[in-house]
Amino acid sequence: MQTLNQDIKNHSFKQIYLLYGEESYLKNNYKNQLKTAITQGDTMNFNLFSGKGIDVKEVISLADTIPFFGDRRLILIEDSGFFKRAVDELVTYLSGLPDTTYLVFVESEVDKRSKMFKKVKELGYAAEMGRQDFSQLARWSGTILTREGKKITGHTMERLLGMVGDDMENIRMELEKLISYTLGREIITDEDVDAVCTVRITNKIFDMVTAIVNRQTKKAMDLYEDLLALKEPPMRILFLIGRQFNQILQVKELMGKGMEKSGIASKLKIPPFAAGKLMPQARSFQRDQIISYVNLCVDMEESVKTGRLGDRLAVELLLTLNYSS
Repeated sequence: MQTLNQDIKNHSFKQIYLLYGEESYLKNNYKNQLKTAITQGDTMNFNLFSGKGIDVKEVISLADTIPFFGDRRLILIEDSGFFKRAVDELVTYLSGLPDTTYLVFVESEVDKRSKMFKKVKELGYAAEMGRQDFSQLARWSGTILTREGKKITGHTMERLLGMVGDDMENIRMELEKLISYTLGREIITDEDVDAVCTVRITNKIFDMVTAIVNRQTKKAMDLYEDLLALKEPPMRILFLIGRQFNQILQVKELMGKGMEKSGIASKLKIPPFAAGKLMPQARSFQRDQIISYVNLCVDMEESVKTGRLGDRLAVELLLTLNYSS
C-alpha cells in the first residue's frame, strides 16, 4: 500500500489500479482517495460501473472517449467478476488504453492466475487489502484515539480488539462508541470497553469450540442457536469453526516446538491473549483428534455443497459428534 500512498501524495498515477481482498474498509478508503485525487472534483469525466452484468463494450467505448474540458477520465469498476472469468476483449484493450483514461477496479475476489489479473499487474498496480494483524490494528486504533485526545493501555487495547475482531470498519464504529462514552475523560479503561463494545461472532465461536473440547454438547448447541437467532448463516458458522480448529492445530504444533505464548502470537499474527486462549484448547486434544475435526469440517462443507446435507443439519452433526480422547 506504500505505492498507493506515494502515488496519491505525488499526484503521479498509474493508469490502472486493482484494489482487492477481504478488508472492505481499506478498499473503500483507497478507492475514495484515488477518486478524489484523480478527478480533482471533476464529476463530468467520472463513470461508475458495478456488479456482474457490466457490458465490456460500453466500458471500452467510454474509455476511448476524450475527457470533456478536462485532463483525465476516471472509470471506477466495482465487483465486476472480471478477475474470475474470461474477459479477453478487455484484456486485449488494456494495452492500448488512451493516456487520458484511468481505470480503478475494486474486487472482493480475484484469480491471480487470470489473464486480467496478470495484465493489470503488468500495466498498473494491484494492491491486496487483507486483514491486518494485531500490531497494525493496534497502531491504527491508537492513532484514531490519540487524534481524539484519548489514551489507552496495551492491555486494554488487547481486550478491545479481542472483543470486536479484526474488521476495520467494525473497529472504527466501536472506537466511535468508546470516544462518545468517555466524553470528558482522557483514559479508556477495561470497564469502558466491557460497557459499550459489542462482542464479535468469533468470540461465540471460540466458546462453541471450547464446549466441543469439554464434551458440552448442549452448551455448543445453545450457542449455535444464539448465532442462528442473530441471523448468522450456518455456512459461515461452519467456516469459522473450521478456521478455529486449524488455528488450534497450528498452536499445538508450535507448542510442540517449545514456543511460548508471545512467540506463537507473533508467528500466527494474532493477539497474545488470543494465543493464550488457544493453548489450553490445543492441550485438550491429541493432534489426530484436531485433524479429525478439521477434516470433518471440510466433509460437512462438501456435503452441503453437493446437496447431501442441509446447512443447519451439517453444523448440528459437527457439534454433536465427539471424538473420544
